[in-house]
Amino acid sequence: MIKLLVNADDFGFSRGVNYGVLDTHLNGVVNSATMMMNAAGTEHALEIAKSTPSLKVGVHLVLTWGKPLTSAPSLIGEDGLFKKQNEVYGHPEEISHKDLEREWTAQIERFLDAGLQPTHFDSHHHVHGIEELYPVIKRLSEKYDVPVRIAGPHFTDVKTVTNILITDFFGEGVTDDYFEKLQERVEDGKTVEVMTHPAYLDANLKNGTSYYKERLEEARILSEVKLPENMKLL
Repeated sequence: MIKLLVNADDFGFSRGVNYGVLDTHLNGVVNSATMMMNAAGTEHALEIAKSTPSLKVGVHLVLTWGKPLTSAPSLIGEDGLFKKQNEVYGHPEEISHKDLEREWTAQIERFLDAGLQPTHFDSHHHVHGIEELYPVIKRLSEKYDVPVRIAGPHFTDVKTVTNILITDFFGEGVTDDYFEKLQERVEDGKTVEVMTHPAYLDANLKNGTSYYKERLEEARILSEVKLPENMKLL
């Protein structure tokens, strides 16, 4: 049996995202979501999480989008917003581990202050998988005793939420037969996280990311799909 964590990233991005996550959980296969703590829909997402205990919810740590919760000089550009994805990946050595740990701690604490316990940590644009930043996510995982999304071969001495992460349910990879074909790619007995981004369209989503139309199709498929007999939700 293959055990699946079907995780909806970007919970909290906007109300449209939040309703997409909720709908695909209540009516489909999404059994987990990770929440952005610095977004327009964060408070709304916290309300949904507290009223929907069947949904596993973790923290979607942010370093490349929006405004930080702390004063973090090495993490921001001249506009006071987080650096762009290409800047972070291109020059990870410019990120102060002290700044990053303080900021990610603030994001986690905001989640905890709402009375929620995170099921796992992951990150926007997979930045926690950058090898130079690995010591930070490892310390936070150990500090809070929370597993993390596996994000590279160097994740050897940290507790991960699943054995395998699959990220290609995205863009052209969003197909009706995705989960049917998935069973051919994964060894029996493994635990697998499938990254997804279901949403309904609203202004904050459309103005905040180039990946928005495809999220509607994700929401449809994740609501309608029936898992193969050798798969079950984790």
